[in-house]
Formats: sequence, C-alpha cells, structure tokens
Amino acid sequence: MINRFTKLWLFALMLLLLISGCTPLGPEFRGFTQPPIPAKWQNEGVKNEKEIARWWKIFADPTLDRLIQKAYAQNLDLKSAGLRIVQSRAILGLSEGYKFPQKQTLSGNTASVRSQDNGFALASVNFDIGWEMDFWGKYARNIESSQSKLYLSMASYNNIMVSIISEVARNYINYRTAQERIAYAKRNITIQERVTELTKVQFNAGNVSELDMQQSRSQLYTTRSLLPSIKLAEVKAKNAIALLLGMDVMDIEPILNGKNSKSMDKFNKYIAKSKRDVLQIKQNSSDILNVSIIPTAKFNPNYRIDANLITRRPDIKVAEYQVRSNNALIGATIAELYPSFSLFGNIGYNTNNSTGSWTPSSQAIGVSVGPAFSWNILQYGRIKNQIRLQDALFEESLVNYNQQILSAVREISDALNGYILGKKQQEENYKAVEATVRAFNISVIQYNDGLVGYERLLTTVESLTRTQDQYAQIKGNLATNVVLLYKALGGGWQISRGKSYLSTETAKKMKKRIDWGRYLDKNMTQLPKGM
Repeated sequence: MINRFTKLWLFALMLLLLISGCTPLGPEFRGFTQPPIPAKWQNEGVKNEKEIARWWKIFADPTLDRLIQKAYAQNLDLKSAGLRIVQSRAILGLSEGYKFPQKQTLSGNTASVRSQDNGFALASVNFDIGWEMDFWGKYARNIESSQSKLYLSMASYNNIMVSIISEVARNYINYRTAQERIAYAKRNITIQERVTELTKVQFNAGNVSELDMQQSRSQLYTTRSLLPSIKLAEVKAKNAIALLLGMDVMDIEPILNGKNSKSMDKFNKYIAKSKRDVLQIKQNSSDILNVSIIPTAKFNPNYRIDANLITRRPDIKVAEYQVRSNNALIGATIAELYPSFSLFGNIGYNTNNSTGSWTPSSQAIGVSVGPAFSWNILQYGRIKNQIRLQDALFEESLVNYNQQILSAVREISDALNGYILGKKQQEENYKAVEATVRAFNISVIQYNDGLVGYERLLTTVESLTRTQDQYAQIKGNLATNVVLLYKALGGGWQISRGKSYLSTETAKKMKKRIDWGRYLDKNMTQLPKGM
C-alpha cells in the first residue's frame, strides 16, 4: 500500500511541475506612452537628483538644517508611513503563501457512546492536504499586485517625506518673515511715536491744530494694531513646525531663537536701533532696507528642467505602482473564468469499535490522494463584470497617472515663474523703500521749517510703514517659491535611501509583542537605493 501511495504522489508531483510553467493570464504591463511633459523639458539632464537631494542647503541656514533633521527622525506621519510599508510586506507574504499547499489540516476526535447494554468507542486522527495549482497564474498575478503595492507604500513614504521637508522649510520661512515684519513694524512705531510727540509739542505751541495731533495718534494706533496679526502669523508658523517635528511648542523655541540663532541677533540689533533719539533715517541705510532675518537662497532660475525628475517624483511613482497593481489584478480576475485544478491527499486513522474490542491498525489506517477540479460554470456574468470592473479601474489609474504628471508640470511652472517674477517685484519694491525713506527725511525737514503741512508728513510716514512691510512679505514669498520648486521637482526623499523606515525602538517593541521573524530586522526595513 505504501508503494502504491508513493507512486501516486510522484505522479501528482510530475503533473504539478509540468503545468507550473504556464503563462499567467491577462495583459502584461509594457510601460507608459509618452507622458504629457513639455517638449522643452525632455531629457535635458541639467538638474539631476544629486543636486536636489538636499536642496535646503542652498539657504545656508543651520537652524533650518537642524529642523529638517529632526523632522526626518521624529515626524509622526512619516512613522505611520513606515508602518504601512511593514503592513504591505506582510500582505505580500500572504500572497506568496498561496504558492504552497493552501490546506494543511491535522484534526482528530474521540468519543464514547453507550446505547442500552452496548458501548462503542470512536476515535480518528486525520491529516488533510489540498493544493490548488496556479494553472492560469491567478496567484502569480496576485503576488505581482502585492509587490506593486509594497513599492507603492515605499513611494508613498518618500512622498510624505518630500511634503514634510518642504512644509518645515515653508513654515520656517513664514516664521522668519513674521519676525522681519515685526522688526519693521516696531521700528516704525517708534518713529511714529516721535512724530506724535513732535505734533503734541507743535500743538501746545499753537502751530498746528488738534486735528493734526489726532491724525498722528490715529496713524500710530493703526500701526500698533498690525502687530497682533503679525505675531499671530508667527505663532501659527511655530505651532506648525512643532507639529511637523512631533515636539512640544515650548521645545521648539530654543531651536528657533536660541543663542546660536543669527536671525535673532539681527532682529535684536535692528530693534535696538529704534531706541536712538533720532527722528530721521540715514539714506540707503542697510538696517532699514535689509534686516535679513528671512533666509535667502543662492538660487539661479535660469536652468532647463530634466523631464526624468518629474517621472521620478514620489507621488508619480505612487500613481505608477497603482497602475501596475491594477494591471496584475486583471489577470487574476480573468483566471476565475477557467477551471481550477487541485491535488488533494488524506491519511487518517479511524476506528468505530465495540467496547472491549480493537480494530487492527492495518484496517483503521486509510490513505487517499488524487487530482480534483472545480469550475464556476454558472457564474460567468458575475465574473465577467468583475473583470470589466478591474479593467475600468486600471484605465482610471492610467488617467490618474497622466493627471499627476500634468499637476507636476503646473507646480514646477508656477514655482519657477513665481520666483522669476517675484525677484523683479523685489527689485522694484526695494527702490520704493529707498524713495520712501528719502521722502520721509525731506518731509521731516520741511515740516520743521514750516514749508509743508502736517498731512504731507503723515503721508510719508504711512508710506514708509506700508512699503517696508511689503518688502518683507515679498522676500518671504521669494524664498517660499524656491521651496515649492524643489518640492515640485521631488527633492528631499533621496536622503532616505538605504536607511530604515522603522525606528529601532518601534521594532524592538513590536518584536517583544509578537513573533515577527526577520520582517523587522534592520536589513529588511531599509528602503532600496533604487525603486
């Protein structure tokens, strides 16, 4: 019996090896047609990944460098994305498990039955095995889809990192912009306070009317009222940075405004100058026109865009792997139209004896083995509609891929043109500030000499406050456009290459809780250097 059993299994094994080489059903993914990228951006190869990998270095701001390092190490969204990679890897393991016998069951039972004067003892031990052979490539296609989902989760991790880095930089610029605006506002409030005092002296001497004095006070109070809104912008930016770093707001303050902060040194120096008892401002004074709290990028916008950078953007890779996954699932669904072939086997020990008797083992042991098949012959309508659904999902993912490309092109164009036009705006506004300073100085002299009325002096004071505030905002917008451009180019995610997406502490905690095998080993949780 054993010899016959062995022959049957050898025959089944040969049959399995014979059919395992069948080509999976469904379309093979052949890549994308020419994506909708402007012809002038095609394969220029000027701006490569190495140049944009650590793009924030062009600001030469140690505080910004430190914030981004902390965000990479501590951001909670990034940690969640890393855990989603672990989940995708486990799902891939599930899919790969179907390559092996899907059913492996050891079962047994025993019972004692008594009826009147008769007693029976029942006992059975059975080992069942079932193996649906992947004749049509259903499981192979599911594995292919799961692999794409794994790479999708990795690309999503990189995409989140690009967003986090750019958001840290953008909010840091907003924070410094608010500080520069505050510096200008405080300096101008001091000037207006002196103008108000001067007006009061002139009013007491009978040289001006009460109207002039009240107008002076109104202007001063209006400028003071701007400070709370600017300070609110500063607080919001600081809170946003704290959230991105996964830290308490109180712990962020020493990093932003600590002893080593060059920006705060410039701020305090500028505000200190407002205490001087001088009403007039030195023409072309650098402390008036260039507080320089806002980080400035050493950036040349006159370069050609490399189209390859766009298709390597993490969000574009997410869309690409979604296409690949949906394409594989078409084949897995088509396989449901065809019969499935399986090998099954059972070896068991089963007895049903009267009390006091015993069945010989040669009679109690049974072995069965053989092929089987099943076919959903009456469910073609349901299965075909499932295939149609999956094909439509695949086509939708293709449309989404092209839409993501177009969005990337728009973002790059917006940011690049925003910087170029913003630079021109800054140059003109700089001239406006210079002219306003000169007009203010002249009006002070002429007002003291009685050559102009008080309204002319108030006008120049108001213009000085407005143009300086605009100048600070334009500088902030200029720096922000640099950040947006490098985000649009997909810069920053490259720093994760070869590094673990799971912290050592998290891995230890998860391993302690359950058996993860090698899934959480350091070499298993490293992001590949090439996607």
